[in-house]
Amino acid sequence: MTAMLRRMRRRRLNPEARMSVLDHLRELRRRLILVIVFVAAGAIIGWIFYGTILSVLRHPYCSVPSKFRYTPSGTKCVLIYHGVLDGFTTRLKVSAIAGAVLTSPLWLYQVWAFITPGLRRNERKYTLWFVAASTLLFAAGTALAYLVLAKGLRILIEQAGYGTQAQLTVGDYISFVTLMLVVFGAAFELPLVVIMANLAGVLPARVLKKSQRIGIFLIFTFAAVATPTTDPFTMCAMAAPMVLLFEGAVLFAVVRERRKARREAAAPPPDYSNDAVPSAVDPIPQPLGDGWTDAT
Repeated sequence: MTAMLRRMRRRRLNPEARMSVLDHLRELRRRLILVIVFVAAGAIIGWIFYGTILSVLRHPYCSVPSKFRYTPSGTKCVLIYHGVLDGFTTRLKVSAIAGAVLTSPLWLYQVWAFITPGLRRNERKYTLWFVAASTLLFAAGTALAYLVLAKGLRILIEQAGYGTQAQLTVGDYISFVTLMLVVFGAAFELPLVVIMANLAGVLPARVLKKSQRIGIFLIFTFAAVATPTTDPFTMCAMAAPMVLLFEGAVLFAVVRERRKARREAAAPPPDYSNDAVPSAVDPIPQPLGDGWTDAT
């Protein structure tokens, strides 16, 4: 209670939330400690439910026909390991990843709370929406990766041909699956990057409309390079949703700038009689019209 009153009094005395460098470092340290605590608590839950999580992660590999994967007698689907500590390190890795995923809303809020004091009021509103949208898009990307993972694994493993079997180690397999999930989740953040650049004035709608074909080409190129499976099915499974999200971001930019233009046209003209008021300057110069002529 005393700490809360002290914090409220500090806000009244410092409404702009200005902090010194040392105060920023102390705040960063406090936020990092909270993030570590949250992830560690989630990792404990992941350690307890390790068997269930490993079964879910192992399912894409177990969906490959048994003639192409290692199946000891009396078992259906197994992943092997060679080193004495490999089993422990694998469980530790899976628990840490599960902890980061389970507690992502909590530590993302800590990141947002550290950034927020340095933003304007309207920017804080957008930041909250972007944090929520980025979480949902990342989750959608990882879900799609999990769905296409079985097909991609089957294509890769079957390339060895008949008479061969895959004997995957659990460490390599978990690393591969994690890479797939992270790559798909990060790729789905593309529309947010485009929208943020448009809101900042870096990418106007007219530039986005002109570069749509180049953007689609670059998306397919990125999908071909980024997907670990290197098969066309997985590449198209990543590129197609990215193209749709990119087109949605372009549409958002076009609609936003049209509404902004209508509001500016309906607004009264600015008053330049007061020399103390700075004039509004467009940061993005507009091209001259065809009717423009040189006065000289």
